[in-house]
Amino acid sequence: MASAQAVWQPAYIGFGSNLDDPRTQVLRAMDRIATLRAVRLVRRSRLYGSRPLGPADQPDFVNAAAGVLTQLDPRALLVELRALEQAAGRPAERERWGPRVLDLDLLVYGRERRSDPDLILPHPGIVERAFVLYPLADIAPDLDVPELGRVADLARRVSADTIRLLDEAAARPAAAPKAVQDIRTDRSA
Repeated sequence: MASAQAVWQPAYIGFGSNLDDPRTQVLRAMDRIATLRAVRLVRRSRLYGSRPLGPADQPDFVNAAAGVLTQLDPRALLVELRALEQAAGRPAERERWGPRVLDLDLLVYGRERRSDPDLILPHPGIVERAFVLYPLADIAPDLDVPELGRVADLARRVSADTIRLLDEAAARPAAAPKAVQDIRTDRSA
């Protein structure tokens, strides 16, 4: 299994929860990502509240985004994210757009584009989801999402009607003075 590589790659992760104290679920997941092998948590967004995409008879979501550097390949990182979801109590079978204890999405991985049945990069739907773009713009407004555009520009194109800032002073790690996309991962280039 090829899971680790020598070069550190930037990746961005979306967080969502609307069950079992969603704010705590999201913050705890960020803390757990920081402990994964071959992963460095570099930036955390503020917390946002959003209405659910699917059935309206469920609680609002708490959403956030994080920027990491990782030596895991995209599939190995996705496996780690799924394990964190399951550890938080999310069942393996997922109701599309249903309530979730924890939802972790691999949004962007370096400049990679892929369309596998279980892993699409960049994550589908980024360009139309305020609950993804607003937190992502907090930490990486100048990130160029492969073949989609700059995060700040994409965020300006979606309505803010479905999202609200929950926490003006969300905990951002002391680790990084600049966003992940600014960090050169391959010094030989």
